[in-house]
Amino acid sequence: MDVLDLARLQFAMTGSLHFLFVVLTLGLAPLVAIAHTRWAIGGRPLHQRMTRFWGQIYIINYALGIVTGLVMEFQFGLSWSGLSHYAGDVFGAPLAMETLVAFFLESTFLGLWIFGWGRLPKWLHLACIWLVTLTAYASAFYIMVANSFLQNPVGSVVKDGRMELVDFGALLTNKALLASFPHVIGAALFTGATVMMGASAYQLFRRTHETEFFTKSLRTGVITAAIGILVTVGAGHAQFVGVQDGKFDGNVGASLPLALMMMFGEIAMLVVLLFMLPTIKWLPRWRWMHVFLIAMTPVPFVLSILGWMAREIGRQPWMIWERLSVADAMSPGLTSGMVTTSLVGFVSVLGLLAVVDYVLIAKVIKRGPQDPDLGATAGQQRSPALSY
Repeated sequence: MDVLDLARLQFAMTGSLHFLFVVLTLGLAPLVAIAHTRWAIGGRPLHQRMTRFWGQIYIINYALGIVTGLVMEFQFGLSWSGLSHYAGDVFGAPLAMETLVAFFLESTFLGLWIFGWGRLPKWLHLACIWLVTLTAYASAFYIMVANSFLQNPVGSVVKDGRMELVDFGALLTNKALLASFPHVIGAALFTGATVMMGASAYQLFRRTHETEFFTKSLRTGVITAAIGILVTVGAGHAQFVGVQDGKFDGNVGASLPLALMMMFGEIAMLVVLLFMLPTIKWLPRWRWMHVFLIAMTPVPFVLSILGWMAREIGRQPWMIWERLSVADAMSPGLTSGMVTTSLVGFVSVLGLLAVVDYVLIAKVIKRGPQDPDLGATAGQQRSPALSY
C-alpha cells in the first residue's frame, strides 16, 4: 500500500472504532434520562435502580469514548494538514463548536450528574442528565455539519487559493445534512435500545431474580429500538435526495454494495421489531427469544460502520466534493513507515479501549443492578465491576 492508502486506512480504522463508542453513548443517554424522569416524577425505587444501572453503563462507555475521540483530532494535523490549510476556516468552525459542546458543556453537566446524587435538588439533578443528552446530540449535530460540508461544500467561496466561510446558515441547512443527522439519531437509538434488549434478555435467560427490573428494561428496549430503526430507515432513504450527480460513478464497486448491505440489514431489523411489538407482553417469558435478542446485540454496530463506510467511500477521490482531492489534502512529507507506525499505534490503543469497554460493561451487566457505583453513598459497598 502506498502512503495515501495507508493514511486513508488509518482514518477509516480509527474513525470506525471511535464511532462504536459514539453510537452507544448517543443511544443510551436518552434512555437513562427517561428512566431518571420517571423516578423523579413517580418516586419508584425501581426507576431509581434502572437509572443507576443503565447510567453506570453509559458512563463507562462515555469515559473511554472520549479518549478515542482525541485521536480523531490528532489526525487532522498529522495526516491531513492540506485539508486544514485549504478549508480550515470553514471545516474548523463546526469542529470547534463540537469541541466546546462535548468537552466543556457535556462533560461538565455529566460531572454534575454523577457527583450530584444526594447533593443537588431533585429537579436540578434531573435537568443535568437531560442537558447531557441535549449537548451530546448537539455535539453529533456539529460533527455532521462538518462531514456534510465535505460531501456538499456550501456556504463558502475560494479566495487566494483557500476556502472562506461566507454563510454559516448554509452549513446548517446543507442538503447533505438534513437527512443524515436524523439517520444518525435513529441509528443511535436503535443501538442503545438493542444493547438494553440484549442485556435484559441475557439476565432473563439466566432466570434472574430481578425479573421486574429486566422485564421493564426489555420492553423499553424493544419499543425504543423499533422507533429508532424506523427513523433510521426513513432518513436513510431520504438521504438519496441530497446525493450529487455522479457521486457513486467511480466507486460503485466499493460503496454501493456496502450501502445495499446496510439498507437490507436495516429493513430486516425493522420487520423483525415490528413483528415483536404485538408480542411485547410475552417476550420476557420466551427463553428462545432471549437467545435471538442476545445475538442481535452486535447488529446495529455492524450496520453503523457499513453506513459510514458507504458514505465516505462514495465521496472518493474527493476530500471536499469537487474542490479538494484526498491526495491534495494529505500532509506533505509523510512516508509509508511513518503512517504505518501511527496506524499500528492508534489502532492498538483504540482496539484495547474497545476491549476494555466491552469487558467492563459485560461485568456490570453480569452482576446486575445490585448496588452500582453510580449514586452510591459512602456507607454502601462499592461494586467490583469497575475495579481495574
